[in-house]
Amino acid sequence: MVFNNKHFLDLKSLSEQEIHYILNTAQQMKYTITSSKAAAVAPHLKGKTVATLFHQESSRSKLSYELAAYNLSAKVINLTTSRQFQSGESLKDIGRTVDQMGADFIVLRHPVAGGPHYLAKFVDASVINAGDGLNENPSQALIDLLTILEMKKIFKGLKVVMIGDIEHNRVAKSNIWGLTKLGAKVSIAAPPTLIPSRIEELGVEVYNSISEAIIDADVIMTMKIQSERQERNLLPSLNEYKKLYKLDVNRLEYAKEDVIVMHPGPINRGIEISSKVIDGDCSLIDRQQINGVAVRMALFHLLSKKSGVSYND
Repeated sequence: MVFNNKHFLDLKSLSEQEIHYILNTAQQMKYTITSSKAAAVAPHLKGKTVATLFHQESSRSKLSYELAAYNLSAKVINLTTSRQFQSGESLKDIGRTVDQMGADFIVLRHPVAGGPHYLAKFVDASVINAGDGLNENPSQALIDLLTILEMKKIFKGLKVVMIGDIEHNRVAKSNIWGLTKLGAKVSIAAPPTLIPSRIEELGVEVYNSISEAIIDADVIMTMKIQSERQERNLLPSLNEYKKLYKLDVNRLEYAKEDVIVMHPGPINRGIEISSKVIDGDCSLIDRQQINGVAVRMALFHLLSKKSGVSYND
């Protein structure tokens, strides 16, 4: 199998084999940053430049990309683009400017769905989608997939339940694409106003009851609820949401004994998930943070070999 992509834009277009290859590479990269015998900095991207273009500051994600680049010996330049857009400069022009400065990679977070796909048409650099509107956040989904793989070893047949705002959560959408391609059985539980229309066509099972959804679950992912959903009358109240959809230790009893609990962050403690669950033995939220750097190192490394890499490499 050959991975021959210049850009990393979504999970929707990737094959099961390509996703597995990225995850395998991420496991190798994780070894380089966790093994005491390995060098602290790998030379893979020496002489390369990574530019991060985030419409708004996102400290956790941007820091993860920057650490990944530094760990591979790349130079990093960063730009918060909201001011440029407000002054009328287009994404195309901003991207071309950064491209002409010699950037080899452009990591883009953009408020409009399809922004990274659009930019990729006009630049020589490899574009990495760090989140585009309500569409996808594919690297965060890869972090979740790597975490599941480490704990469960396989995807086929796993019951994965996502709880919360699926409609407005791009990580949830990327996870659905990735998990279904890898053979997991995906269920969602959310208020009807926060469920995407026709989501069942992706092979997803829909529940309005969290207790019913998580029966025999292997993996549970909770998604962030934002107060603006209540302001737009998509939720009666946060208290009502907590009463019906908060994951707590009592509801966790419906899942399998070895269930793992995840959250892409940032977390609203006591709203999407209780503190007892967050800090409990089944929670893998800390592991997800560690895996973030490894996944992004893998993406930089693979995209730097645009001519293709073989599974035998």
